[in-house]
Amino acid sequence: MAAGWLADLSQSGVSFVALSDVAPSDEARVLAEHESAALNPVPGPVDIVVVAVKPQGFREAAADIREWISEETLVISIMAGVPLDVLSDVLGVERVVRAMPNTPGALGVGVTGYVLAPACDDADRALVDRLLEPLGLVEGPLREDQMDALTAISGSGPAYVFLMTEAMSAAGRQLGLDDDMAERLARRTVSGAGVLLERSGMDVKSLRKAVTSPNGTTEAALDVLSRGLPNIVREAAEAAARRSADLSRES
Repeated sequence: MAAGWLADLSQSGVSFVALSDVAPSDEARVLAEHESAALNPVPGPVDIVVVAVKPQGFREAAADIREWISEETLVISIMAGVPLDVLSDVLGVERVVRAMPNTPGALGVGVTGYVLAPACDDADRALVDRLLEPLGLVEGPLREDQMDALTAISGSGPAYVFLMTEAMSAAGRQLGLDDDMAERLARRTVSGAGVLLERSGMDVKSLRKAVTSPNGTTEAALDVLSRGLPNIVREAAEAAARRSADLSRES
């Protein structure tokens, strides 16, 4: 998110980014070299705070987070499962937002859904949209009861695709390809299918039918996948949504 804002300050409306991290990554250190950024400056109230800690560690980190907050601060949380009322109570501020981005957002091709607290107004909504747009597609404001489903589909979804890519690569090796070729074929096939899905303008079902010739190789493969894949994906998404709901109760 910080990289997207710093890449185009005029578009994002951000004037300065303070990165607060007790164990900063190399990426954070590089970002902090930007003239409009700083790493671990002296805390003080700011306009917008983005809370990006593990949900299990939120309460422990709350005292440090509150040093950046005043009554006028807008708080945007990207923690899975921490509801609006908990954010508001723990941080002592009413204008809070829950957002769930996914990892492709680092390249500007992700999905981020968000939900606003009742205290947020139209100006807050416009600001949140502008801040999240560098990450890719923005969905919101949603109802808070939709966040578990969004987390299961788009928040966790890239990992499902990566696992499928691993499985395709392993299948290629088993069929006789060397390791590097199997990896290249699997990665490019998945990434290319994603680009086609994005740019073709066709719905998913039509795309699948277009590549599936009757009695051909693809149909033979899909006959096998269709026996279990739809149910497995549904069960996986349900498990992710349940875990997101569990985190809400535990927060």
